[in-house]
Amino acid sequence: MSQTISWDDFEKVDIRTGTVVAAEVFPQARKPAYKLVIDFGPEIGEKKSSAQITVHYTPETLVGRQVMAVVNFPPRQIGPFMSEVLTLGFADDKGDIVLASIDKTVPNGARLM
Repeated sequence: MSQTISWDDFEKVDIRTGTVVAAEVFPQARKPAYKLVIDFGPEIGEKKSSAQITVHYTPETLVGRQVMAVVNFPPRQIGPFMSEVLTLGFADDKGDIVLASIDKTVPNGARLM
């Protein structure tokens, strides 16, 4: 278990929902990954993310899928690609990432409460 944080600390992490509008293989990544474009609605707009989710997903199965991401980290340069948000997931028993998801559709840009 990790260190206990305050509610104020939790509120600093801005986790939003968005819909994947484009996904493609990222051949320049050190580990297999996809380049995603995610629509977070009118307030945030479209953001890019590099995600190491190639074991359980294909680009075709990602487009149209709602995902969760941290939208207030600073952008991170990954090879020739600037990743603007951190797409969230959990490691399965083999260490491969499974996307964190919601069970009903919510508006793009909705914040985790």
